[in-house]
Amino acid sequence: MNFNFEWIIFLATVITGVIALLDSLFWAKKRKLAQGDKGAVKLPVIIDYSRSFFPVLLIVFLLRSFLFEPFRIPSGSLEPTLQIGDFIIVNKFDYGTRLPIVHQKVLGSGKPARGDIVVFRFPPNPSVNYIKRVVGLPHDRISYVDKELTVNGIKVPQTFLGDTQATGEDGSTWEAQEKRENLLGVKHHILLDKTKASMDLKDVVVPEGMYFMMGDNRDDSQDSRYWGFVPDANIVGKAVVVWMSWNGLPDKLSWQSIKKAIRWDRLGMSVK
Repeated sequence: MNFNFEWIIFLATVITGVIALLDSLFWAKKRKLAQGDKGAVKLPVIIDYSRSFFPVLLIVFLLRSFLFEPFRIPSGSLEPTLQIGDFIIVNKFDYGTRLPIVHQKVLGSGKPARGDIVVFRFPPNPSVNYIKRVVGLPHDRISYVDKELTVNGIKVPQTFLGDTQATGEDGSTWEAQEKRENLLGVKHHILLDKTKASMDLKDVVVPEGMYFMMGDNRDDSQDSRYWGFVPDANIVGKAVVVWMSWNGLPDKLSWQSIKKAIRWDRLGMSVK
């Protein structure tokens, strides 16, 4: 079952806000009249909690709706750029500010650029967030043949860097080739699995208002090759920085175990 955190925090903010407002307008006055000279009267639990939590919920809701939102990387589809257990911050205003819930753009006209790593609402199931790299912009012609990418007739150069290990969400590992790809000026690393066949596409034209997304772990990524294009309306924001990275859960709740579980070298790393 997928929980839509955006709706949960929105409803929690509205409910606590309404209760706090009603208390300020009506219930607090009635309590004051009823208590007389008896001294302070203990607030009902639901009112006490609503008045305490509403300002915090409102700030969190506004920040994550219009500025920045944290996300966790659940799979290895963007290895080696992003790893399972990375926690990233997503910039939500570079591509234009959208209203929460309805996702209608109201300010700004920014658009994803080729090579950006973007969080978006998965087209077949918009309640699920995906993260991939933008490979094709509107009107681009994309081909992916024998694990080589071509954009608008230009073959994207790949430089072999060496053999490495890729990791699946279940902890399984396999041998992979690591290469540096130059996506028309955007240099980044990709992984290829020599044992898997290429998912080939030829001369796919990206429609207006759509984007073609791919994972950097090319042979372990469910992306636009399989389910199609991402509408601009589904874009959530641009991944900008890794703020935390866990190499699995700590063995026990001790400082030494926690230190070993954190990938310290990835903290504060820019996402490119």
